Amino acid sequence: MNRLAGKTAVVVGGGQRPGATIGNGRATAVAFAREGAQVLVVDRDLEAAKDTVAQIRAEGGNGHPHTADITRPADCETIPRAATATFGQVDILHNNVGVVVAAGTEATSYDDWERGLSINLTGLWLVCRQFLPLMRAQGHGVVLNISSLAGLLPGANPYSIAKNGVNALTRGLALEYAPHGIRVNAIVPGMIDTPIGVDRVADATGRDRDEIAAARAAQVPMRRQGSAWDIANAAVFLASDEASYITGAVLPVDGGSALHTSTN
Repeated sequence: MNRLAGKTAVVVGGGQRPGATIGNGRATAVAFAREGAQVLVVDRDLEAAKDTVAQIRAEGGNGHPHTADITRPADCETIPRAATATFGQVDILHNNVGVVVAAGTEATSYDDWERGLSINLTGLWLVCRQFLPLMRAQGHGVVLNISSLAGLLPGANPYSIAKNGVNALTRGLALEYAPHGIRVNAIVPGMIDTPIGVDRVADATGRDRDEIAAARAAQVPMRRQGSAWDIANAAVFLASDEASYITGAVLPVDGGSALHTSTN
């Protein structure tokens, strides 16, 4: 449909770990390219970024890989430089970053606490901080942050706290930068059938993948998991001009799971 034709998108966390299905970051990078965007695919694992770019190029799209660790401020500085050097502009920043660190308070070490917050929240903030001046100078831009259902619930673990922070940061940035033509929204994935959501658990526990997938689906009001393409489709819409009057939204893509948080 070319809803993103002529635009440049940066997808941070655009690679993925091996698994039976496609991950949220890779699906979004591919979907952006299918809609006409040129895409800088950023990942800590350069080979994973290259694999995503290979899929984009195989479909006739324009992608370029870049490696960066968002917990390192110096690495974050390289991302907008790479985007502008490669494509000349940046219209869309998509932050697909996260690691689950969700043990109880007494079981969470200081290092786990720091790791959970540095990747899920501080790193995301560092990336935004690099791109917002660029977008403000050009008078337009879209920032999309991937949150979590954990961000809609109280929790004392680093993951829940960080994702609550992502939602708060999203709304705060939306308000601060709305006068500059920049829209900032968050997507809240529910039970999505991805390598991180399912294969990682299967590998860690030795349980059957299908058993884990079925258990996750049973928790969803719609009685099924979503796919990474559901997240990608939401991202395409929010990045496009069709969503030009939407900012500060925290959008669940979850088969109704967030409804539990509003009724409990």
